[in-house]
Amino acid sequence: MNPQPRPAKAAFVLANPKAKLLDQVREVLRVKHYALRTEEAYVMWVRQFLKFHRDRTGGWQHPRALGATEVGAFLNHLANAKHVAASTQNQALNAIVFLYGSVLQIDLGELGEFVRASKPRRVPVVLSREEVSRLLGALEGTWRLLAQTLYGTGMRLMELLRLRVKDVDFERNQITVRAGKGDKDRVTMLPEKLKSELQRHLTRVKLLHEQDVRAGYGEVYLPEGLARKYPNAAKEWGWQWVFPSRSRSRDPRTGKVRRHHVQETGLQRAFKAGLQLSGITKPASCHTLRHSFATHLLEGGTDIRTVQDLLGHKDVATTQIYTHVMQKPGLGVKSPLDTF
Repeated sequence: MNPQPRPAKAAFVLANPKAKLLDQVREVLRVKHYALRTEEAYVMWVRQFLKFHRDRTGGWQHPRALGATEVGAFLNHLANAKHVAASTQNQALNAIVFLYGSVLQIDLGELGEFVRASKPRRVPVVLSREEVSRLLGALEGTWRLLAQTLYGTGMRLMELLRLRVKDVDFERNQITVRAGKGDKDRVTMLPEKLKSELQRHLTRVKLLHEQDVRAGYGEVYLPEGLARKYPNAAKEWGWQWVFPSRSRSRDPRTGKVRRHHVQETGLQRAFKAGLQLSGITKPASCHTLRHSFATHLLEGGTDIRTVQDLLGHKDVATTQIYTHVMQKPGLGVKSPLDTF
C-alpha cells in the first residue's frame, strides 16, 4: 500500500478490484467510441499496472491509492526491466492517463522524470522488385490479392482490412483510405493491374452479402454515430468490407452476429509462409510491402511530397527515411571502388 496516500485520494484497497474496475474502463472506452483494439490494449495495460504494484507490495491496490510516483515507477519498470519500445511505453502511459483522467476523474499532475524507452533509428526492411514478384507468386487466392493491394497502394495492413466497397473508385483509379493513422482520410492510387481481379473478387463478395441478407444477417459494423444517422446503411452494399471473413461471428461488445473483415493474423501467417516458399531471408512483414511501395516510387523518380501524401505521413521527415534504402542513395553517387 501507499504508506502516505494523498488526502484527495483516500486509500481504497480491495482484495481483487480488477473485475469491477476493468469493466468501468471498458464502459468509458465504449462511450467515447474507442476502437476495439485500443480497448483491449488499454485494459491490458491497466491490468499490468495493477499487477506490478501488487507484486511490489504483496496485495492488490485500487489506483486511487496510487499516484504519479507509482505511475512513474511502472513506466521505469517497462523501460529498464522489460526493455519495451518507445511506442509501447507511450501506449502504456496513454492507458494509465485515460484510467485516471477519464474513468476515475483524477488529475495525476506532473509525472516527473522517468526513464524514456529508447527509440533507435532504424532503416526499414525493403524488398527488391524481384523479391516482391517472387513473394506474390508464392501466395494464392485472397491472400495474394491482399498482398498485391498492400504493395500496389502503400496502405497499412489495418487500413486495407477496414476498406469498404464505397471507397474503391474504379473509374478514377483511386482508393479513399478512411480514418487512417491520426484519424485522417487520404487518397491513394488503385493500380490498373488490380482492377479486373478486384472486380471479380467483389462480385463474389456481393453474392456472399446477398446470401447473408436472405439468411437474416448482412449487417456490417458501423461507428455508432453513423449507425444512428443512417440506420439502414449497415446492410447497404457500399458499406460492406472489401475483404470479409469467411464466416460470421458475434461482436463481443454488442452481441450482434455479423461478418467481420478478414483478421490480420491470417494474412500474416500466409505472408510468412510465402517468404519461406520464395526463399526470401529478410526479416520482412506485411508492413514491408508499404516500405517497398514507398522506396520503389522514390527510386522511379516520384517526388517525395507525392509519396508523403500517398502514405499519409504528417511530416516529410518520416518519408525521407526511405531515401536511406534506395538503390541509388545520394542521388546516384558512385562508390570509389566502382571508379577503378
